Amino acid sequence: MKDTREGAVPHTEARRSASEGLVVDEACVRYGASTQVLTTVSLTVAPGEVVALVGANGAGKTTLARTVTGMLGFHGGRVTQGRVHWAGQDTTTWSAPRMVRSGVSQTLEGRRVFADLTVDQNLVAGGMTQRDRKALRERREWLFELFPRLKERYQQQAGLLSGGEQQMLALARALMQFPRLIVLDEPSLGLAPKIVMQIASTVKAIREAGTSVLLIEQNATMALSIADHGYVLAHGKVTRSGPGRELLADKDIQTFYLGLSEDDANRQAELDRAVGAADA
Repeated sequence: MKDTREGAVPHTEARRSASEGLVVDEACVRYGASTQVLTTVSLTVAPGEVVALVGANGAGKTTLARTVTGMLGFHGGRVTQGRVHWAGQDTTTWSAPRMVRSGVSQTLEGRRVFADLTVDQNLVAGGMTQRDRKALRERREWLFELFPRLKERYQQQAGLLSGGEQQMLALARALMQFPRLIVLDEPSLGLAPKIVMQIASTVKAIREAGTSVLLIEQNATMALSIADHGYVLAHGKVTRSGPGRELLADKDIQTFYLGLSEDDANRQAELDRAVGAADA
């Protein structure tokens, strides 16, 4: 796939090979007999990258998440054209459990923690497929360092946590599976700006720990400011792609693709600087 801007260098020439990462190659996705949601979408997540997929509601972001995590069939969808590859294997028709076993984890839009279980029990549930008890204990301690609030509340029922704390728990539970790639579907949805900044810093920490991230967001400000590479999705098609901060600074994208006014752009720049300062 190539950037749609005139004279742009195709990102496949500028980025290192993603053959061992995630490759979506001109995928078309349909629900039922007639509803086509994605049209020839191409996307790559190279090992060690944070890649952002941004767009408005209805653009097809969640459908793409389902496509790469094996959840599409569960929702009545199918890939009608193109392929999906993960870690060098064709995973177009793989089930969600098989994708998890291969190293792909996901957090769903809306958090969806196990409300009646404690924080600790949620983490245990997240690591149920792992057999190495020592590794699980070490992972749990690392997660408590990453999310100190969860350590403070580890015996509390998840349903009593705040929205931000539930999002932290959803992330931590997914990370208990030791994924090589984690797909985050709208992790900032409904959260206060301060918590959004914490989510951004957490995504960076996840990458630094060796896990690639596909960050699917309506909040383009947060997502593109921390992404190595970004894609803009509109009406089921990728309309722009490039380095995250270049997309964030592109006036055409701010105006036509993300619907940002000049004031929005100024606020976006302020948040971008704040996120950078928080991570320093």
